[in-house]
Amino acid sequence: MIYLQSLLDDFKSFLQQEDGVTAIEYGLIASLIGLAIIAGTTLLGTNLNAKFTTIATTIAAAI
Repeated sequence: MIYLQSLLDDFKSFLQQEDGVTAIEYGLIASLIGLAIIAGTTLLGTNLNAKFTTIATTIAAAI
């Protein structure tokens, strides 16, 4: 019974600690920023590829 009470006290103490919460939040923010950068560059790359293809087609047709 004493072991169970000690285990419950340790669990309550663990739930009340907030030391790691900030690190987790910063990690989530950094990963979201990374995903936004990847999505933005992918979209920009796709649009640039389409523009260069149009330019190349126009130049090839003019020659």
